Amino acid sequence: MHSFELFLPTRLVYGSDSIEKLPAAAAGCGKKVLIAYGGGSVKKTGLLDRVKKALADFEIVEFAGIEPNPRVTSVNAAAKLCREQNVNFVVAVGGGSVMDAAKAICAGARYEGDAWDLVRDSSLIKSALPLFTVLTNAATGSEYDAAGVITNLETNEKLPIVSPLLFPVASFCDPAVSVSVPAWHTAAGAADIMSHTFEQYLVMEGNDVSDGFCETILKTVIKNTPICIKDPANIEARAAMMLASSFGCCGLLAIGNTPSPWPCHGIEHEISAWHDITHGAGLAIITPHWMRYSLNEKTAPRFAKYAVNVWGMDASLDEMTLANAAIDKTAEFFASIGIPMHLRDVGVDESHFEAMADHIPTCWWPLSGALHPIDKAGVIEILKASL
Repeated sequence: MHSFELFLPTRLVYGSDSIEKLPAAAAGCGKKVLIAYGGGSVKKTGLLDRVKKALADFEIVEFAGIEPNPRVTSVNAAAKLCREQNVNFVVAVGGGSVMDAAKAICAGARYEGDAWDLVRDSSLIKSALPLFTVLTNAATGSEYDAAGVITNLETNEKLPIVSPLLFPVASFCDPAVSVSVPAWHTAAGAADIMSHTFEQYLVMEGNDVSDGFCETILKTVIKNTPICIKDPANIEARAAMMLASSFGCCGLLAIGNTPSPWPCHGIEHEISAWHDITHGAGLAIITPHWMRYSLNEKTAPRFAKYAVNVWGMDASLDEMTLANAAIDKTAEFFASIGIPMHLRDVGVDESHFEAMADHIPTCWWPLSGALHPIDKAGVIEILKASL
């Protein structure tokens, strides 16, 4: 078992009455709050009003319009607002994009320069406003980790911002809130959860505990995503997906495993930086092709374990047969929940593949540490296969 550290200071508050517990959790943070959110969905569903009612004893400042693949321009504007209004803490109401942006806002509010500086160099983050999140969609796991991903359209970059200071103080998760999430976002969120899990599970060495966690998360998503799409108001399925989201990206699934450079995320961030596609969909398109690229005699046992323990395949079959069948099942599952299976279907061509492959080593973990090492040619091979 490999050495590891696990630090999870965020309080997870799950249940139908969770949001009403927000004011008590924030009681010691001051009286002025910035509520950050995205488009109009939180207004249409009444969730924003519910949050504002819970925070009625606080002075509320609102910041709306945070984009999918959130922009550093929005982060800078909100951070400036926090400084001007002497905001004491931030509440993010939304999915992964809003929570990611809110983390950068919390850091940017305590920094006089461009928030992109903090994305490029997290050591500059010396302080941050307290953050609370109200989750709307099971996907990124940002409600239970210390990282966010921010996009800079001027430089065509989509990069992580990471600091222990960015863990939410508490995250409030009412599964009923997610029943209004459309099928497309439900499916993309499911793909994101599965990708988080694959990035930590499909490594050279695992262990009984972390492998069990990973396999349970994958089976949970495979079981419950079709239910959520067919019956959006199924609270038990929504709750299972939310829980899988929270534990998918917090580090728990990787304990003791071979460290992973998260290759699919590194590659997908490049695609989104240039083409602004839905993150989960991009991951679903890339993942089976990354699996094929990574499959060889050395890695086949890992894929075979996935085939047997997640898909219930016959363990008596040879490992390469199992591995190929499991990769097929993965692609078939993503297609079955309505995700396009080719980059060209989401408006991506190969015009920037060379630039993408060149950029990854400047901003990401070395892909030489992946399940099967990936060099520049390998990145381009995966991207072209995904077309």
